[in-house]
Parts: sequence; C-alpha cells; structure tokens
Amino acid sequence: MEKHGIITKVSGPLIVAKNMESVQVYDVVRVSNKRLIGEVLELRNDKASIQVYEETAGIGPGEPVFFTNEPLSVELGPGLLEGIFDGIERPLDKIYDAFGAGIPLGVDLPKLNREKQWLFKPTVKVKDMVVGGDIIGLVDETLTVVHKIMVPPMIKGEVIEILSGSFTITDVVARVKDGDQIHELKMLQTWPVRKKRPFKKKISPTQPMITGQRIIDTLFPIAIGGIAAIPGPFGSGKTVVQHQLAKWADADIIVYIGCGERGNEMTDVLMEFPELKDPRNNQPLMKRTVLIANTSNMPVAAREASIYTGITIAEYYRDMGYKVAIMADSTSRWAEALREMSSRLEEMPGEEGYPAYLGSRIAEFYERAGLVECIGSDDRRGAITAIGAVSPPGGDTSEPVSQATLRIVKVFWGLSAALANKRHFPAIDWLKSYSLYDDQMAEYFDTKVNKNWGKQVRLVMGLLQDEASLQEIVRLVGLDALGGNDRLKLLVSQMIREDYLHQNAFHNVDTFSSLNKQYDLLSLILKFYDLGLEAIKSSKSFKNIENLPIKERIGRFKYIEEKDIAKETASIKDDMDTEFMMLDKE
Repeated sequence: MEKHGIITKVSGPLIVAKNMESVQVYDVVRVSNKRLIGEVLELRNDKASIQVYEETAGIGPGEPVFFTNEPLSVELGPGLLEGIFDGIERPLDKIYDAFGAGIPLGVDLPKLNREKQWLFKPTVKVKDMVVGGDIIGLVDETLTVVHKIMVPPMIKGEVIEILSGSFTITDVVARVKDGDQIHELKMLQTWPVRKKRPFKKKISPTQPMITGQRIIDTLFPIAIGGIAAIPGPFGSGKTVVQHQLAKWADADIIVYIGCGERGNEMTDVLMEFPELKDPRNNQPLMKRTVLIANTSNMPVAAREASIYTGITIAEYYRDMGYKVAIMADSTSRWAEALREMSSRLEEMPGEEGYPAYLGSRIAEFYERAGLVECIGSDDRRGAITAIGAVSPPGGDTSEPVSQATLRIVKVFWGLSAALANKRHFPAIDWLKSYSLYDDQMAEYFDTKVNKNWGKQVRLVMGLLQDEASLQEIVRLVGLDALGGNDRLKLLVSQMIREDYLHQNAFHNVDTFSSLNKQYDLLSLILKFYDLGLEAIKSSKSFKNIENLPIKERIGRFKYIEEKDIAKETASIKDDMDTEFMMLDKE
C-alpha cells in the first residue's frame, strides 16, 4: 500500500499534515483524493506545512497527502515559446481546449506537448567529448528562434550515439558515456524552480539595452543584464511601459509574468500580445515570448511560485546564449502572497505584516538576472534583464516592497500620478528616477552614437532641475519677475518635456526612436537654447524668440521617419540659424 500523510488542519491554501517524516522542504505533494498540487514549506517532526496551488474548499482533516519526493520543477524544451502557462507551468491554452473556461481541481496535463514532432539537427558527432551546457543539436522552435538542445548541467562524457530527424521531446536523441554510466539525452529537461541554473561567471554589464523609449535610453538607461524597477500608482502606465519594453527592447526572448494582476488587465495582455508584430521581422511577437498568467483571483500560493517559474525559464534561454528580458507585473502582488502564506504559517511578522525575509526573497529573484558566461566548452554569453513593476498602495514608495526593491535594483523609473493625469506618457518622473548604469554606459553612447552624447544628457538634466526651482519662484512672485535667461530656460525645458520626453506608444512612428534620432532631436532643442542665449545677450526680444516658427518644426521632428532624419535635421538647423539672424532687437 502506498505510504502517505494525513491532513490534520486546513487554513485556506495552507494544509498541515502528519506522518510526513519522509518528505523534504520544497517537495511537491498531491493533497487529498482530488490530488491537488502542493509544496512543502515547513517541517516540524513528522508534521509538514504545505502550500496548495489550487482551491482547497471541500477538503478536511483525515484525507491523504501523497508524496512525489521531487521538488517543484519546470519542464524546459521546445514548445515553451508561444506558450501561455499559469504560475506552476500548467498550459492554460491546453486546459481551456480540454476543459473549457474553468481550471478543474487536480488537473494533470503535461506541461509541454508530448505528441508534437520537432526536427532535430545534431551539432556533435560520435566520439565527441561533451560537458554540461554544450549544445548537441538545434531545433527551429519558431520562425524567429532556434532552440539549442543542451547537455544537462550535471552530465559529461563521450557521445556514443547521436540521432537526426523528427522526434518528440521525450524521445532519446543522444547517448553519452561517462565511465561505466550511460546517460540518455532527450530534448526535454526538468529543473527545480527555486534553484539557480549554474553559469561560469557573472560579468559586469557595459552595453545598454536599447528600448527606443527616449526618456529611458537618454536619461535612465538600463544595461543588458541589468535590473530595474517601475514603481507607480494605479493608472500611471506601468503595464504600457512594460509592453513597450517587451516589443522594442534589444532582447531575443521575452518572458512576461502577470503576477497577481487583475483579470481584465491580464486578459488585455493575452489578447494584445498575440496581435503585436515583432518590429525585427514582422512576425507575431509571441514567436519569441513566454507568457505566465496568474491573476489575482487564482490561488494565492501559485502567485508566489510564478516568479520562480518565470526566472527559471529565462535562465534556460540565457544558457543558450540569448538575451532575455523578463517582465514581472507586479512584484507587490507577489509580496502580498508571501505575506499571506507567512501569516498562515504563524511566522513573526516584520514591517507592515510582511515576513522578515521579504528583502532576501526579492534580492534572490533579482540576483538571478545578469550577464554571464554560460557553462559549456564554448565561450557563449547570455543575459537576463529583469524589470519588475511595483504597485505601492497609493503610490507611496516608502512602503517595504518598494524599499526592499530599491536596495537591490540599479535603475528606478518612478512613475508619477501627476504626470499621468496631465496625459504625459511615459509618466516617468525625471526628478525622482535614476540609473546607476550611467557611468558604465557612457563610453558606449559616446563612441557608438556621438562623442557629445554625455555632455547633452548632463545639460538636459541640469535644465530640468533648474526648471523645478524656477517654477517655485514663478508660483511665488509670478513669471514677470524672471530675467530673459531664466524665461528661456523654462521655455527650453518645456520643449524637452513636451517634444522629447513625451512619447506616444500608439503612434506608428513615435512609438520607437533610434539612438541617432534621439541624439538629433536633443541636439536641435539644445541648439535652440544656445542661439536663444546669444540672442538675449544681444538684447533681442524674448517674446520674438518664443514665437519663432522653427519651434513647431522641432516639436514635429519626432514624427519624422528614420530614413528622413539626416535630411530633416540639416534643414531645421539651417532654418533655425536664418530665423535667429532675422530677429529684431528689442
């Protein structure tokens, strides 16, 4: 007879069971005869506390708990891309096809398709020596991504058999001999979600992840392999910013985790993502995307697991040498799941009821991002860039989740409700936000774009900070109290805000700006400022400067297509020189 535990207590998603001495922490168990999926969180003598990833209504003491003696793991292999999974990698699209709109309790479908045949093209030969991480074959997973089949991390030896042709992910495609042991290799790997996948070493990032969003690339860049947080109140545009980054960022693979988001928001993501076109090749963006959907009405425990599921899938593609961008929306809801489970475990609460280990869990997640040298015989490099949205109650970033996140991340894109209310998007507050990658990225921008890039950025930040001080004076004593130079500063700062930092995500041209276009637009605004300063020094009328027609052309520059940039830049500069020369003296 199969040995099993017995439920003694049910508290929402938390189950306590006895006779559990043969399990380990983080083992997966099947709870009750409904065989609900659970994970062991805590062991005390023969009693185990289990978090259940499904609804526990109707379960009571005395029911069995079945052991699997395996940790919570994800399946990794061809078929991940274009997939829509829940927090524990159950395929939502397949569940929908089989059972309709509801997820039945204890559903046990394979995580990845077992029937589909994939064309496996070997890259090694018999008698080749391989180690963990080496690529043994290639599979065209989608039209845009080649899936590299790797030797699992802990296996090494001599290839004694390698096949070629169409196989399912559970078919043996190679055999490797290590001493007396023979390992059968399949296209499918499994990996525990709470354990980092190994790499040779972490590398300090020096290259920016180009996003095409002007305020991000110019003022607050993120590195390839960097980590960023987007805190902001409800309605400030966190999700749209993440959509823009998913669509335009310089990444090969996108992993999007909807972690505890409202159902209607997640529905929007699920409806919009399959329709988004990849700007690189005009294929659907889903061809290089994995979606993990865990809405706020789904069991709270699975929300906690979804972050780990997402980062493990990201590490797998990183190991192939790809640049992966992972979007977590939002880590606040994940932290709320931690808080709920912690209180049910009767742990000592920390600040605002969050567990004392909140900071270390958040750090653990973000630390799995980075630019690394992958394991294997070759010199592959892969990167995970992690971008987490934070939803602080009322937009108050002094609460524990925001503060714990800020201690870890190097880029802070603080969204402002005031900017969002003025319809200024992206609503990233340039006075609160920062990027600690500035210095590391400076050389890249100065050599790859223009040697004056850094100088321009410093000048722009200075103008925006001066504007904030001058606005205080204007509120107190009025605009007339300012001299010509200060009024010009306010005018140019307004141009920077409205013509440069404001960007329309839904305009087919303005949605993306190349670095060269960003530099040219900024140089036009700053040239206007320099000529304005000279004109005021020569006693020209500020009112006439303010009414120059060239101002409107600069404002429309962001809607110019990339192919016409050089021509339009030269034209505007010539016309600007002419208009300033024609100015009348006051």
